Amino acid sequence: MMSQQQSNQFIAEFEQQFQAPMQAIAEANHYDPFSVLGRHEYQGQVYILVYAPFSQEIRIDRQVLQRVGESDFFILLLSETNILETHYCIQRIDSHGETHDYIDPYCFLPQLSDFDSYLFAQGKHLHIYRILGAHQQTIDDIDGFMFRVWAPNASRVSVVADFNQWDGRIHSMRSIGHSGIWELFIPGVQAGQHYKFEIKNRDSGAVLLKADPYAFGSELRPATASVTCAPMTYHWQDQDWITQRQKNGWLRQAVSIYECHLGSWRRDSNGHFLNYRELAHQLIPYISEQGFTHIEILPITEHPLDASWGYQTTGYYTPTSRYGSADDFRYFVEYCHQHQIGVILDWVPAHFPKDAHGLARFDGTALYEHEDPRKGEHQDWGTLIYNYGRNEVKNFLIANAVFWLEEFHLDGLRVDAVASMLYLDYSREPGQWVANQYGGNENLEAIDFLKALNRITHGEFSGTVVLAEESTSWPQVTRPVDNGGLGFSMKWNMGWMHDTLSYFAQDPVYRQHHHQQLTFGLLYCFSENFVLPFSHDEVVHGKASMLHKMPGDEWQQFANLRLLYSYQFTYPGKKLLFMGNEFAQRNEWNEAGTLDWNVLQHQAHQGMQTLVRDLNRLYRSNPALHYYDFDYRGFEWLNCDDAQTSVLSYFRKADDQTLLIVLNMTPVVRNKYALDLPGQQHYQVIFNSDSAYYGGSDQGSHGMVKSRKQKNGPYQLKLDLPPLGTLILQQI
Repeated sequence: MMSQQQSNQFIAEFEQQFQAPMQAIAEANHYDPFSVLGRHEYQGQVYILVYAPFSQEIRIDRQVLQRVGESDFFILLLSETNILETHYCIQRIDSHGETHDYIDPYCFLPQLSDFDSYLFAQGKHLHIYRILGAHQQTIDDIDGFMFRVWAPNASRVSVVADFNQWDGRIHSMRSIGHSGIWELFIPGVQAGQHYKFEIKNRDSGAVLLKADPYAFGSELRPATASVTCAPMTYHWQDQDWITQRQKNGWLRQAVSIYECHLGSWRRDSNGHFLNYRELAHQLIPYISEQGFTHIEILPITEHPLDASWGYQTTGYYTPTSRYGSADDFRYFVEYCHQHQIGVILDWVPAHFPKDAHGLARFDGTALYEHEDPRKGEHQDWGTLIYNYGRNEVKNFLIANAVFWLEEFHLDGLRVDAVASMLYLDYSREPGQWVANQYGGNENLEAIDFLKALNRITHGEFSGTVVLAEESTSWPQVTRPVDNGGLGFSMKWNMGWMHDTLSYFAQDPVYRQHHHQQLTFGLLYCFSENFVLPFSHDEVVHGKASMLHKMPGDEWQQFANLRLLYSYQFTYPGKKLLFMGNEFAQRNEWNEAGTLDWNVLQHQAHQGMQTLVRDLNRLYRSNPALHYYDFDYRGFEWLNCDDAQTSVLSYFRKADDQTLLIVLNMTPVVRNKYALDLPGQQHYQVIFNSDSAYYGGSDQGSHGMVKSRKQKNGPYQLKLDLPPLGTLILQQI
């Protein structure tokens, strides 16, 4: 055993020999703190070195460590009779005389497996969110949190948190081989503590403070720290729904989507956000009563700016704390399933914001984005574009899709801004973009990413859907990847939406000159699996509410809107309405407030709400309106050429049902309007959008009608068409 003189001499030599690495640690500049701190051997002597700023004294196993010179390093020399356990407890007495006990983080071996590292590097680790980030873990019976982050261009990474005074010198992480991943197990950390990663770039020396990209919890804005979370213990009770979803699928089913922004659907009496659980008990019964089959939620991934509606995401693995905890959101999803409502999440893999705490230049380089702004920046939105050609970035996004579908039992994702992903020259002038390797404008890496996304999600989560918001004529968006398509389940029919709204904006006297806007869509209607959307984008930024898009006086506006919804629900394709559209909200949507529920005291708005409820009921209960939504067998024109009177008539069909739909696009009653039929047929009027029940004038045919043979002519069905109205008739 060393004498005190020998110990002092050893420590003096040690200080001289290790001055540079100790100084690097004290300045938070050391690449490999595990090579200095913890248990080591020097000149045959085993020692433990502890770095503890703002400390009076450090003890291990009741032994007082000796301060190294005037530094904040403390050393304990071990003898053959003083061999401590592998994991030893440090007792720290701080500058205020308070005592803190903790297991030394620098006495643990690396924990990241080669297999996990390999899969991540290949971009094929579907559950990388269980490896990277902050996870409660027990190592050798010691509880704590394992922190990992991908920052390949860093010279040093530290966990900074409320448990270490946000001091980047205290918990420097170890670099794991060539993976670019840094890790540190910190014993004693509890769930609910705030943390970030402090990252120093190896080239520029810039020090960055970043939220955890894989965090399961985040502070409420404007605060930006990540939050440690306990493992998920939620006991799901929706297996019957999942089984039924896998069995039934969606192709031949009615799909009517209620698009919703949770923060502005309704608030409490003080104007505060409702919790996910409160929303479950108020929102879900409402949309169930209205007859919708699905709810599509605008992004609830964590985001710093309310006015972005969630589309500028910084916390991809975090349900926003605006509305409660992750388990609160799980409760919301399960409550939806218990009420036979599917849940689709608006998901944003196209771009991310430049917020300093987010992914932008994460390790001091363009890590998640492209370095070249011609490829890496969205000029329109002031955001950054993912580098889909980088395996680790692609893995981050695909694993995130898996995360929401697996960990939260979601029934689908709606992928935002797909067109901006597909085209390298999206919203760019010549010279502002870089062609692909073949000289074209297709983003080949993004295409590969989307195909992988759809192949994996459909393969791993049977019965779920992935919807594309894709506004161009890109071919085969909804065709299988194996057949050369992108593999999406469905695609928003933006062309139909724009043409239809343009037509309805016309004064009825001029509609005869725009008739082709209604008929043109049938030329491509079955080329994709289409959703017919009247979404949030159409009722903001000066575009007016759906009601005030309609021309004419107030009676005509309501009648036009009833006509429009009737047309939507009888046209081939699945349906989507944004919240408030169902009762003809008068004002544009404003995310800072709530829907104008007060208008429901007026009969016209009540009538509109009832109309949408009945259209949903008709759509769901009549196979002719949904079974062949994506198939030409489900649609047949009766007369598409009557532009002069602005009347459309067509059949919707299933194998054992035929419905006749007739729409009068003008505000005049058309008595005895004749439709030629191939033979004698009997029909029952089952819906009239002009019914007084919906706030209409109660005109038009009703009851049973039948075709009659005309002298020297065909069989004709003569109907009284209501003004700006729709008749739906069932063949009997």
